[in-house]
Amino acid sequence: MGRVCVIGAGPCGLAAVKNLLQAGCRDVVCYEESGGIGGNWAFTDDPGRVSVHECTHTISSRRMSSFDDFPMPSDYPDFPSHGQMLAYFVDYARTFRLGPHIRLNSRVARCALGGDGRWTVEVVADGETRQETFDSVVVCNGHHREAFVPDYPGTFSGTIVHSSTYKRPDPFHGQRVLVVGTGNSAADIAVDVARVAAKTALSVRAGAYIVPRLMFGRPTDAVYALWRNRLPRPLLQPALKAWLRLAIGRWEDYGLPAPAGAPLEQHPTVNSGVLDALRDGRLVAYRGIERYDGHVVHFTGGRRDEFDAIVMGTGFRISFPFLSERVAGWDLNRTPPLYLKMMHPTIPSLFFIGLLQPIGCLWRLADYQARIAALQISGRLRRPADIEARIRREVSLRRHPSPRHAIAVDYRAFRRELVRELRAAQPHCAVRLPGWGRVAGPSGAGPDGLSAADVVAGSARDDRLTRRTDSSGDLRIGSASAASKSIRARLPEGRRPPTAGGL
Repeated sequence: MGRVCVIGAGPCGLAAVKNLLQAGCRDVVCYEESGGIGGNWAFTDDPGRVSVHECTHTISSRRMSSFDDFPMPSDYPDFPSHGQMLAYFVDYARTFRLGPHIRLNSRVARCALGGDGRWTVEVVADGETRQETFDSVVVCNGHHREAFVPDYPGTFSGTIVHSSTYKRPDPFHGQRVLVVGTGNSAADIAVDVARVAAKTALSVRAGAYIVPRLMFGRPTDAVYALWRNRLPRPLLQPALKAWLRLAIGRWEDYGLPAPAGAPLEQHPTVNSGVLDALRDGRLVAYRGIERYDGHVVHFTGGRRDEFDAIVMGTGFRISFPFLSERVAGWDLNRTPPLYLKMMHPTIPSLFFIGLLQPIGCLWRLADYQARIAALQISGRLRRPADIEARIRREVSLRRHPSPRHAIAVDYRAFRRELVRELRAAQPHCAVRLPGWGRVAGPSGAGPDGLSAADVVAGSARDDRLTRRTDSSGDLRIGSASAASKSIRARLPEGRRPPTAGGL
């Protein structure tokens, strides 16, 4: 199986480490450049580090955001906060004993593929640079790293910041603020800033579907999942459009341009607050920016207004600064030439996990991708012989030309493709791999058949989780709850998580 390098300890990286260990890979090292796990869900006030905002909650519901083999606690709200999500990921890492494999404060500066097929990985940690050798590399560094800020004619005299550096609304108190974009981050920030700003506007270049978080009193994604399995897509799209018209009314009543196409042809914005703010006047919608002139912003259509600050919710560029052009030199504004958004066409030892933007929860799909990667690395799943033809077909099916949707996928359709690939491993597996639930759906239980809700009970909600690193850089998490200790006692000897506060 060889030695495996995992880059990033966010949700996708944690899923990758877990699946590799369950596939029998023992020499797995995960490098994380920050001081804790959780990726962007680890909120920080550091403007130099991308993280969620202080007000962030999930846009997919608790049930639809849980790993299949690790449900969230049943008393979590429908849309958990970033703090609850981080606690959930911490307990996930503890339960699957991932800590000894994670190296914090360790940045991967370069990955070079040698002539012998092995990787030389250059790691910067504690002010020193060292080189390590690996047989496989699994990239889980996310796609919210390099901010994209559009350039407009003229000069703006106020402050321009990107959503990646936005943490809380306090700096904008009493100011005239323009938020640019209609994605989920832009909508969240616009509603947040509107609470304290003297005036808040939202610049909307083109129509987008803004969907309330609740439908018929239930999370919209859960209702959609129910009808997705009962209605054919040609009927589902008109039904969704009709429901939105009944539930919301006309887009013009909000000052928004009507979106083109069907609701699911592009990634929707899931936000109830922005619709309320537009109707009650706390937020005003303008068209796209045409040019700057001091504090004056000119919009398409001839409208103009003065602002003190602009927040760009304009997304990110995909980047892999540690990979050479020879390895990842494709146009990052287009759909990546990767089979199932993860397999490189010519390098079997390189995998990308979570390089997608689903209409639904990302890390649940990343868990399936990581399972496929683990099976290939462990020799239980053959790499497709016609992989380049499959990649061409996958790229040709892209439905939306915008760079924003270069990695967009339909959650359920893409999940079916991943499940189909996993089923190909069955003839090569004598037994079901330990700790893995059913391939076709949530198992409701974690490793050893225990309910994962029991595992996280109390710990994810009541503990003050303290991160620290030992002298080797391994991750440690303290303050295991009484509930976790009780579950540890029920596990068979030899399968119990460590008792000294470690993962």
